[in-house]
Amino acid sequence: MELLIVSGMSGAGKSTALKFLEDMGYFCIDNMPPFLIPKFAEICFRPGGGDFEKVALGVDIRGGRLFNELFDSLKEDSLPLPEYKILFLDSADEVLVKRYKETRRNHPLAAGDRLISGIEQEREILKELRAQADFVIDTSHLLARQLNEQLRDVFLEKKSFSNLICTVLSFGFKYGLPTDADLVFDVRFLPNPYYDLQMRPLTGADPAVREFVFENGAADGFLERLFAMLDFLIPQYGAEGKNQLVIAIGCTGGKHRSVAIGNSVLEFLSKFGYRASIKHRDIGRE
Repeated sequence: MELLIVSGMSGAGKSTALKFLEDMGYFCIDNMPPFLIPKFAEICFRPGGGDFEKVALGVDIRGGRLFNELFDSLKEDSLPLPEYKILFLDSADEVLVKRYKETRRNHPLAAGDRLISGIEQEREILKELRAQADFVIDTSHLLARQLNEQLRDVFLEKKSFSNLICTVLSFGFKYGLPTDADLVFDVRFLPNPYYDLQMRPLTGADPAVREFVFENGAADGFLERLFAMLDFLIPQYGAEGKNQLVIAIGCTGGKHRSVAIGNSVLEFLSKFGYRASIKHRDIGRE
């Protein structure tokens, strides 16, 4: 019998995660008041009681002051089922702001104030819960399909959660550093195709641009050293429980060099069995 508490930042995908968990056979209830969890668990898991083998309960700050009672409700002496797991859905602040603006929804803590103020207040409230979570999934760069894959890996196929997802993110320094980057590499030392008028409209995904970037051997030398570093670092991050690693590759405009190098990094990660995806943040801005 399994009891899973699903929580996280508002807008990070908790409701979507619960739908996927339901497809995996979990009995799911969203916005469960924390003080009801012990009684509900007693009903679900008592001998000869309910027919629930796996239960997922969504708990978040919509419960207001009741949310503060969560840890008291989850104390072992309060639960007929002593073991439970906590899944925490997180996302970068700027991604949450974008999602709220797209859906035109109000943040539960904004209360007429700026949206970012509500997000910052919620992050502070959830700090302890995030620290105690068994699984933390950052959905900043995840499609719904990728979130489903992660959940299936952990809760259906029982794969080790140390098998983290790597996101390669190309960007332009002129547009600012990505705030969610774990590792940042500057490739502005490489030949710049921008100054070739024929290649300027192209991107680092075009063969001509890639050939130009790699022509003097510096790119190959850089990648050789970068691959060795990543091959060492990724297992270390996984062993520490990190579930998503954002590897940012930056050039001036984020259109040529960083895209070509980023694609090479993705090829390396995929070839050697790391779960990886790529996003070119600024490729269309010039």
